[in-house]
Amino acid sequence: MRIDIVTIFPEFFSVLDVSLLGKARQAGRIGLGVHDLRDYAYDRHRTVDDTPYGGGAGMVMRPEPWGDAVDSILYASEARGVTEPVIIFPSPAGELFTQAMAQEFATERQLIFGCGRYEGIDQRVVDYASTRARVRLVSMGDYVLNGGEIATMAMIEAIGRLIPGVVGNPASLVEESHSDGLLEYPSYTKPAAWRGLEVPPVLLSGNHGAIAAWRREQQLERTRRVRPDLLPPAV
Repeated sequence: MRIDIVTIFPEFFSVLDVSLLGKARQAGRIGLGVHDLRDYAYDRHRTVDDTPYGGGAGMVMRPEPWGDAVDSILYASEARGVTEPVIIFPSPAGELFTQAMAQEFATERQLIFGCGRYEGIDQRVVDYASTRARVRLVSMGDYVLNGGEIATMAMIEAIGRLIPGVVGNPASLVEESHSDGLLEYPSYTKPAAWRGLEVPPVLLSGNHGAIAAWRREQQLERTRRVRPDLLPPAV
């Protein structure tokens, strides 16, 4: 997979050089391009924002540098034979990011993330990009961040680990929270007793059927308590 990121803070994404994603890049499973939006601003101040039409607080990111950045990335994509990448704009006005969406994006050949700042990006950038690629506005939740970088990093982490070969043991992806629509059961390791707290006896029993049943019940109980909205109506 190829991932491109447009941002005014390219240094933010140096974290992608570490951990599993860093190893995936070194192994060639993930290609990464981080593009400084200010490189596409041609005045001497490298201006990327201006006051909003209609008035209001804050500043809006100008369309010209964004248009040139998108064009540059898409031309390079076409040269590599990728004709329909997905452009993701993190936005509190977008659809909610989910594990199912991460699984969907993990099958794409190329993802392009556009990190907005201030009061957002001129809407014409989104409209124009939609004529050149598949565009998705995606929200991390019902809250507002200062910019799209943290949301982009979270999505890349969630998507990247689903790419084959990135996580060492693929089986570990199967029993996670949200993989089957429920929250994950609690996990324990050695020692069996710690500070007066003990591992549930069923996990020490060696009875795999009983362990599976206990874990399923723990998933249901935790989901009922913490995220009842995730439970199907019949449960």
